[in-house]
Amino acid sequence: MAAEAKIRLDASTESIGALAAVGNTPLVQLTRVFAPLDFALYAKLEMMNPGGSGKDRSARGMLLDAYDRGDIGPHTTIIESSSGNLGVGLAQACALLKLRFVCVVDSRTTVSHIGILKAYGAEVDVVDQPDPGCGDLLTARLNRVKQLRARIADSFWTDQYANPSNSRAQYAMCGELDRDLGHQADFLFVATSTCGTLRGCREYVRDHAWSTRIVAVDAVGSVIFGDEPQRRLIPGHGASRRPALYECGLEDECVHVSDRECVAGCFRLLGSEAILAGGSSGAVISAIGRMRARIPAGATAVAILCDRGDRYLETVYSREWISTHFGSTFRPWHCEAGN
Repeated sequence: MAAEAKIRLDASTESIGALAAVGNTPLVQLTRVFAPLDFALYAKLEMMNPGGSGKDRSARGMLLDAYDRGDIGPHTTIIESSSGNLGVGLAQACALLKLRFVCVVDSRTTVSHIGILKAYGAEVDVVDQPDPGCGDLLTARLNRVKQLRARIADSFWTDQYANPSNSRAQYAMCGELDRDLGHQADFLFVATSTCGTLRGCREYVRDHAWSTRIVAVDAVGSVIFGDEPQRRLIPGHGASRRPALYECGLEDECVHVSDRECVAGCFRLLGSEAILAGGSSGAVISAIGRMRARIPAGATAVAILCDRGDRYLETVYSREWISTHFGSTFRPWHCEAGN
């Protein structure tokens, strides 16, 4: 692409096109999902970002911060390993900024995510074999990133797993909660993967001396909080290695949620509130259901719902997929609020 077609990266870039629509997502009260409740439950609808997830914030923040540091320029190739959503956020931003983007995914990434990446013009590199040393797909993806960086001149790895710009972008999301609620939340439920959102929330709570209790919602089989590693079905929820953004004390409590509970939570949210959300959002809903008896009357709880469910139609919302992985007797589409 000709150099003159590229958008100049500067302080005003974040207000251009789709990047201007990142953030300021709706905060809605959930009144039916666990009715009746004696505490107020709100959902931060991060799926309303233009790329469909809260990772749009991280993508924009990491790219613009890298430019400010001089790490990227108009001809840099951006490289990242992603299970889907961060890749889409980067693909959207790179399409606008006319930057080449190579996204390394693995065989668990949904067909919809891959289709969206390609629609934005990203080059998709699929890793389908786990690392021979540790048997882990994430390690295999990161090894592929290293190979690409060595091969592609003027390339930059955004490194969502260790990049503080990831968590700083999510810090702003907590500022929106502060503004929209008009008071601090008593409980904040955050799904974990890179720990960018979790860390951003913890830093905001610390800086503003809130007494908010942060509940990290992790996957059964994720190692972030010390669980034994095992196969997981829901991309973007949990991790097979502890991210560098993690630090002890980011969470006040951790709830491990199974893939089955993720699916059940998604259908509960859809059936009661008509919110079609991704798998990690189902995990958050299931975690709240498990903890609701311990949340005091009059308290305010907020669920961060990361992404839309339309990219999981062939997995989480597919009856055939559900039957294959959980058996024909598991029918979460019959979930009713309050049960």
